[in-house]
Amino acid sequence: MDLRRKIKYQWQLFIPLVITIWVIIFGMAIYSYNNERKYREEQVIEQLSLVQNRIIALAEDNSNPKQFLDFIVKYYKNSPVYDVIRITLYENGEMVRSYGQPIPRSFDKDGLYMGNGLDDGLEIVDDQNYFYSKRLASDDGRFEVYTILPFNRDLMRATLPSNRIFWFLTLLAVVMTVISFYSTRYFGRNINILRSIAREAASNPNFIPPMNYPHDELGDITRQIVHIYNKRLEAMELQKREHMVALNAIEEKAKAKRQLTSNINHELRTPLGVIKGYLDTILDNPDMDEGSRTHFIRKAQEHANRLTNLIADVSAITRLDEGGEMINTEELDFHDLVFTTASDLETSGTLGKMQFKFDLPLNCLIEGNYNLLTGMLTNLAKNASNYSKGTMCELRYLGEDDNFYRFVFQDDGTGVSDEHLPHLFERFYRIDSGRSRKAGGSGLGLPIVQTTVKAHGGTIEVRNGELGGLAFYFTLPKHKTTNA
Repeated sequence: MDLRRKIKYQWQLFIPLVITIWVIIFGMAIYSYNNERKYREEQVIEQLSLVQNRIIALAEDNSNPKQFLDFIVKYYKNSPVYDVIRITLYENGEMVRSYGQPIPRSFDKDGLYMGNGLDDGLEIVDDQNYFYSKRLASDDGRFEVYTILPFNRDLMRATLPSNRIFWFLTLLAVVMTVISFYSTRYFGRNINILRSIAREAASNPNFIPPMNYPHDELGDITRQIVHIYNKRLEAMELQKREHMVALNAIEEKAKAKRQLTSNINHELRTPLGVIKGYLDTILDNPDMDEGSRTHFIRKAQEHANRLTNLIADVSAITRLDEGGEMINTEELDFHDLVFTTASDLETSGTLGKMQFKFDLPLNCLIEGNYNLLTGMLTNLAKNASNYSKGTMCELRYLGEDDNFYRFVFQDDGTGVSDEHLPHLFERFYRIDSGRSRKAGGSGLGLPIVQTTVKAHGGTIEVRNGELGGLAFYFTLPKHKTTNA
């Protein structure tokens, strides 16, 4: 099937090309042949006209044209063209000299047309064909020259071009035909390659065409087309992968939301169940002593506070998830922000007996959101106070580059096992069962810290630090001063 298709493509190119070549070559041959024939006829007629004019000129000069006619006789004696020419000179009606059979003046009266045979065609006189026949007279009519050139085979061969031109052009046409055959076979092969690529590409979306094509212009064009096609396939594949990544991201996000919702429901049920249990106990025992009643009410209040904190944390992380890339930022002095946060934590007694220290340079200008960064530091400090079992936590400046400041927040507590480190930023992740509930945490403090840092364009990671507890290494963006 492929062989028949290749032959079909070749002949579709070859036949029209060969027909065109032969038509052009033989059209040129016919045109050249006719021009050559007319040129030779004009040469013959021009020579005969010059002979007649020369004879008249000699006669008018009273010179004897005999010598010239003898020259003509001698010149044309052995010529196959002019051996039948007839020239006759008359003076005052009397024949003076004749070359060949004399031409009687009565021919003029008998109907000989004195004209140019080239312009008027062959003349018939005495049942003969004449190539040239003309009467020329001097101005005073004293002298007359009659010239007749019969049309014979020798004259015809002399006035016709050589057939060699046809043999040459025929050979040229054959050579061009052979060249055309191999050229069309060559181009047909490349066209067949392009057709095969187009057919395979249309039927097979996973088709990858080869690149081994001839090293010529058509092969270069084919390679360029294939290159463009392959680039298009790569772009489509990349688009497909990006689409799959986007779908997976959407699915993961939806999964995370479902998991968050499930975890929130679970976390909410616990304090609500405890509050309901304490309140039901109080209502079911109206004779309960005042001490027990007060104890139950305080326990219900603790779980209500925990529920309030949980709802606040869920609200905060939801806002960060949905609009983290669109947070409002401004120029902040991070030293002042940390100083204010440390004072508030100390005044409120949030950290209990744990001491909060910091070592930051003055005029540490960052681009950030004041409330989010304050919440981030508070969550780090609360996490250290609730879970580290240490006595001190600190925030230190580590260095900077053109775009970011580097910091570390660490405590002197016990830290955690290495297998737990990758999961500390997961929502509601607990190292041991019930730990967050006992300490009053919501399980969202560290996820809020990570989301806050990422929302500012920074990075964060957690390790077991030099002081024994956890160390959080994070970066925050510098404030860029715009020159007016």
